[in-house]
Amino acid sequence: MPMTVADFSGARAQPGVLNRAAIAALIDGGDAGGDAGGDGGSDGPGGPAPLVSGYVDLAEQLQPNGFDLTLGQVAQFAGADGSGGDAGGAGAGRLGVSGADRELPSTRPLPGTDGDWWHLRPGAYLATFNEIVSLPLNLMALCRPRSTLLRSGVSLHTGVWDAGYCGQGQALVTVHHPGGWRAQRNARIAQLVFLPLAEADAHGYAGVYQHDGIYQYAGVRPGVQPGENREGMR
Repeated sequence: MPMTVADFSGARAQPGVLNRAAIAALIDGGDAGGDAGGDGGSDGPGGPAPLVSGYVDLAEQLQPNGFDLTLGQVAQFAGADGSGGDAGGAGAGRLGVSGADRELPSTRPLPGTDGDWWHLRPGAYLATFNEIVSLPLNLMALCRPRSTLLRSGVSLHTGVWDAGYCGQGQALVTVHHPGGWRAQRNARIAQLVFLPLAEADAHGYAGVYQHDGIYQYAGVRPGVQPGENREGMR
């Protein structure tokens, strides 16, 4: 019997990391036609959301102990090209003790060059993944860069993916190599590793980034060019 999201929403989980078969079952066990904006692992109009949707190639992205995330969009921080954003000034981010005293830095999307490629000079960038991840209340995730990035002089960082989070994640990508880095749209750049909690959390993630990015691109995946139809893409 296929595993479903409900299998990870109440009972005490076994320790360990989800393997390829368990991840695939949680993707197939959800309803790909359901409400992508629903709470991770909860029932929406179309039933439980799949663990991952919006992927490019399921067979390629499933890994022995994780799921590869693909590059959908790249944005540049204000000031990275000399257009302002001095420390503490216009365009800079801010984080205080109170959640109300939080301000994200200004960014601007970068168009690809040579078709679907970005040629990134040394510096920091904000990358948006194609995939929508819907974590049930008894499952968290950690995101790590693919080893090819490290060997190319590129680092990738994300926060912890809390149980109950649903959205398109983002990552800080920093190009350290003096010659820069070329990346193609839809390339696999990171791996998400799923870890069951000892017990399901009663509430799950309820932060400001819940449902982040799902509707930001007017119904199309970031890796899909304007005018292309998302129909048939999961």
